[in-house]
Amino acid sequence: MKQLIEPNAQPVVMGILNTTPDSFSDGGKFQHLDIALNQVEQMVSDGASIIDIGGESTRPGAADVSEQEELDRVIPLIEAVKRHLDVAISIDTSKAVVMQQAVASGADIINDVRGLQNEGCLQVAAQANVPICLMHMQGLPRTMQENPQYNDVVGDIIDFFEQRIAACLAQGIKREQLIIDPGFGFGKTLEQNYQLLANLKAFKTMGLPILSGTSRKSMIGKLLNNEVEDRLIGSVTTAVIAAQQGANIIRVHDVKETVEALKIAMYTLANK
Repeated sequence: MKQLIEPNAQPVVMGILNTTPDSFSDGGKFQHLDIALNQVEQMVSDGASIIDIGGESTRPGAADVSEQEELDRVIPLIEAVKRHLDVAISIDTSKAVVMQQAVASGADIINDVRGLQNEGCLQVAAQANVPICLMHMQGLPRTMQENPQYNDVVGDIIDFFEQRIAACLAQGIKREQLIIDPGFGFGKTLEQNYQLLANLKAFKTMGLPILSGTSRKSMIGKLLNNEVEDRLIGSVTTAVIAAQQGANIIRVHDVKETVEALKIAMYTLANK
């Protein structure tokens, strides 16, 4: 698992699998276990190295989901993927109980949009002893896009990561377990999102792997004036830019297209 997320490794693709009825892009598509498993198999075949499984939508305005409902959505799929496929699994959750049971069921990575700030999450993550992705989000999903403000978007987010890393280390989590995600679309304006993308390399100074997730997001739709289903070109373009800026994990819905674009982009960089 470690070789997938080392800071200086070639970028890998993380395929998104939401088992939710209300996610902004694929809500309702993969609620049935057999359909979800088929989608995972396709993403692995297309070149995904990690599958990110989530049971609660974090789109702007999303409603909360109970612990039990989230567990019911994600645990059977994690177990099924582990039985049938040799691929790393990431659990996309902010709930300590879900983290704990997901790792016990076979999840290899914890991916938390709230950066382990919810009650019990630091303790569970420390006990789990797996890689952890700390994401930055200003505010909460219901309100995060109402009026995001920063003194310096890159500097402020680096400060946030330094605080969360310190909290993790104090809990006994090793620095080499950590991954950082600046949280495109999570409490950022259109301009702030593209400032982050243009300056993603600044986060390399932290010496940690970087996850970038721009796939099908509103930062693409607002700039190109298109709907979610028409954002493939924008998603692949932002993925390539992120990789060129040093991102190590690219989180996407469209795995095949992203894998092919990254292969060309990174081969070109290697032959400068």
